[in-house]
Amino acid sequence: MSQGVLALVGGEEWTPGCEFDAELLDAAGAGRVVVLPTAAAFERPERRVLAASEWFARWGAEVEGLMVTSRADAQDDGAAAIVRAARFVYLSDGSPLHLRSVLKGSKVLSALSAAWSDGAVVAGAGAGARVLSDPMADPRGGALTVGLGLVSGVAVVPLGGGLHDDAHGEKLHRSVLLAPSGVPVVGIPARTAVLREPDGTWRTSGQGEPEVFVDGHPAPQGLAALAGR
Repeated sequence: MSQGVLALVGGEEWTPGCEFDAELLDAAGAGRVVVLPTAAAFERPERRVLAASEWFARWGAEVEGLMVTSRADAQDDGAAAIVRAARFVYLSDGSPLHLRSVLKGSKVLSALSAAWSDGAVVAGAGAGARVLSDPMADPRGGALTVGLGLVSGVAVVPLGGGLHDDAHGEKLHRSVLLAPSGVPVVGIPARTAVLREPDGTWRTSGQGEPEVFVDGHPAPQGLAALAGR
């Protein structure tokens, strides 16, 4: 079975302008979304789940909040089983460093990767989008470091959302300058999704327009620069 759709969202998830989530529900073929508010562990994660529940209710979908907020939670067999069986998993915005430290090398991450490989839709917003790729653009200084690696050879910089936004593009600029040769860096505005289709092609949906840079310069081919990743 082919991989499912991967959605990388620039931030401000589950708000007007993010109607691409209806497309993701259709792609998942299920009426339930498993939300991991892991990145928001220190920011009232239950509020993220509530926001998702209210948002997806407009399409008749239910949300299951899976409170994986610590390393012990990420190693729980029950939590991993829920993720493995899911057809649509959504990682919220928040702290990318906490999200990475909780999920890296965990049972829940293995389950997420396996579910995606079997056709499940996986979405990450803000911190979730940043961490799902490898390399990961470090939010502290823009250098590229190790991410979770669902996709490799591309770095993501969310441009809007909460405490971790990049409204003036400074973090994006640093990551562009520090990226190794040939590694695309993608800046994604808030309420905008960069979508990797099961056939490996990339497209965008939502309110903004992603920016793609390779070797320090805008990529003339845009998202086509991500082909093969």
